[in-house]
This record gives sequence, structure tokens and C-alpha cells, in this order.
Amino acid sequence: MATLDQEEFMATFSQSDDLRKAEFRGVNLRGARFSESDLSGVVMRGVDIAGADIDAPWLFEDGTVLLVNGVDVAPFVDTELNRRFPGRAERRAKDPDGLRAAWAALERTWAATLERAAALPAGAVDVSVDGEWSFAQTLRHLVLATDIWLGRAIRELEQPFHPLGLMDVGSGEGFDLSVFTADTPTYAEVLQARADRVALVRDFLATVTPQELAAARQNPHNPQHPETVRSCLHVILEEEWEHHRFAVRDLDAVEARLGD
Repeated sequence: MATLDQEEFMATFSQSDDLRKAEFRGVNLRGARFSESDLSGVVMRGVDIAGADIDAPWLFEDGTVLLVNGVDVAPFVDTELNRRFPGRAERRAKDPDGLRAAWAALERTWAATLERAAALPAGAVDVSVDGEWSFAQTLRHLVLATDIWLGRAIRELEQPFHPLGLMDVGSGEGFDLSVFTADTPTYAEVLQARADRVALVRDFLATVTPQELAAARQNPHNPQHPETVRSCLHVILEEEWEHHRFAVRDLDAVEARLGD
């Protein structure tokens, strides 16, 4: 069978293609890209993965295992990320003082990253790397994450959403999306919205008690799934650290482009 150079033709598979339990034997997947795909339980034998780049935000959920040559590498990855990002290890703190310290560490980390972004040329915060959210869009998504998990889940507000929040595609089911703006805000507006939401979390943590942390709440995406105020705060912290990792990764790429 004749082959085509990847730059001339790239096969695309989407949600309409069911590849569950498919077998790939002797297939050349060099340079292939998998985005927002379920690869759980995938088995690879005798494969060349030199230069492979895996980004799995859910790698550190309870019970998740990633085996490379028979070794579960998830704990090693978790430890290395904690080393690179001081304060990340406290993201699952249980008590009020621990959560307050975890949030303070996160604020310090983001403050330094915001300073880094501010030093870039105009427009750099709106640059998308490999089709991912820009730095400004990442901040907008974190505004939304706070509104969902603090405003809707913890505070049980009917309409907690800031109009500049940015929703994942397909994740807005059950929410009134009419509040969100269709316009592209200025970066200054994004920074103000982000600062407001950061302050909301800080103020909530300033007075939260152990009893309040244990209080039952509904999962905003799945009301039948039980949550507590504590577990909702853990989601916020997880979102913050994961998206900070994405933001730093992409700032590195933007700076590299500017240096070329």
C-alpha cells in the first residue's frame, strides 16, 4: 500500500470513531497526537517511545497506575512535580490551617508567574501553544473553576458565575451559560476577575472551621456524587496546580519562540 508523508496527509479520528480494544500491530504512530482521549488500560509492548510526551492530569487520582517496564512511575512523577513546584505537596491538606497554608503557597507561586508573564512583549499572554489555551485563557478558566467549586458547590449559589469565566467544551451541561460574555476581554479585565476569585477563596479559608470542612455538598457536575466542603477545596487546589503547570510549560514555549 502506498504511504503519504504526514505533512501531506494526517488521518484524524474523533469521538465518532470507536477504537476501543483495537489492535495496532507494526503501525507507525510517529508524531501522532492524542488530545482529550481515553487511553486508560492501553497496553503497549515492544514499542519505541523515545521522545514521547505524556500529559495526564488525572495521573495522581487514588488507584491510578502508570507502568513503564513494569514500574509504576506515577509516584516518581508526583514527587518530581512537588520538587519543581514548592507548595504543591500541600494541595490535599485536611485541616483549616493546612488549607490556608496551601492556598498561601499557591498565591505566591502564581504571583511570580504573573510577574513573568508581565515581562513578556505585548500580546504574548494571548498566544496559543499547540492549540491549547493561552495564558490569559487559562486564568479565565480558573475564574470559572472557582465559581463552580466555591460559588456553586460550597456556597450553593444559584448563579455564581463571572462573565469572563471560560468553560471547557462540553462541560457546561446543567449551567446557565447566558451570563458568559462572547467578547474577548482585555488582559487587565482578566487579571481583575482572577484577583477577585483568588480573594474569595482566601477569605473563605480565613474563617473556615473543621466542622464546615466536613459538611456535605453536591458535586456540581454530578449531583449524585457525594462531596464535602473539604473535597471541593481539594478540587480547586488541584485545578490551580495543574493549570499552573500548563501555563508554565507554555510560557517556556512562548519565550523560546521569542528567542528564535
